[in-house]
Amino acid sequence: MEFAVCIFPCEYTIPPTRLAVALEERGFESLWVAEHSHIPVARTAPWPGGPVLPQMYYDTLDPFVCLAAAASVTERLKVATGIALIVQRDPIHTAKQVASLDVLSGGRFLFGVGAGWGLEEMANHGTDPDRRFGLMRERIEAMKAIWAGEEAEYHGDQVDFDPIFQNPKPIQTPHPPIHVGGVMPGGLRRAVRYGDGWIPIAGRGDFDPAGWLTARDTECERVGRDPSEVEVSVYGAPHDRAVIEEMAQVGVDRAVFGLPPDGADTVLPILDELADMAGLAGGPS
Repeated sequence: MEFAVCIFPCEYTIPPTRLAVALEERGFESLWVAEHSHIPVARTAPWPGGPVLPQMYYDTLDPFVCLAAAASVTERLKVATGIALIVQRDPIHTAKQVASLDVLSGGRFLFGVGAGWGLEEMANHGTDPDRRFGLMRERIEAMKAIWAGEEAEYHGDQVDFDPIFQNPKPIQTPHPPIHVGGVMPGGLRRAVRYGDGWIPIAGRGDFDPAGWLTARDTECERVGRDPSEVEVSVYGAPHDRAVIEEMAQVGVDRAVFGLPPDGADTVLPILDELADMAGLAGGPS
């Protein structure tokens, strides 16, 4: 099982460059960063995590800028969106950003994607919230077409463009792994339909790694996919050695530990504790 961390990168958090170096030194596999373009003042959509939306949601930096900075100071650490809000993003522009980051990182990008929960936020981007899941699928399909072909076109109900050229292509072929976030059953179905991985979120419903793996296997069997083609990454994995051992035993591919939106003085000791708990080579002895 791989070990990773996720964070909301803000002006006041540990800089992504310093965090990335610290993660690589300690043996972590990847860094995942969140995305919110803005938070509407008149917000009625409830946050799935509780009644009060944390300040970090208002303050997060752009994920692709942060990940490019992180990749520039590391050699092995993978960099990942966790998650990019695809229903709020132009697919042609996003395909360019993904390919550019994959090229500049030497093929170390993981593309975490999702539709999000902020109905007013997505509406401000011109997205009909009731049609967001279909839009996300079409945008993913359109980006795959752009990455795959010298000339690319896509014609769907919500995404439509005639043949285009776009270079460079990603280093990873056919494209960087696409990890789809979302709870069961819809999130899992979407991941199996067009993703390379699924991201269930700890704390959203029952915590059941064994059940998640069984559900993944069942859904893959239903549509004729090999379950090994759909990784399971538990987002917000508990900082608990026994739970992490259980996750590894049942076949979870990646534990993604949440970090607080704080400075280095708070975050670096947490990384040491997590590295020690996970038994990473770079952890404290």
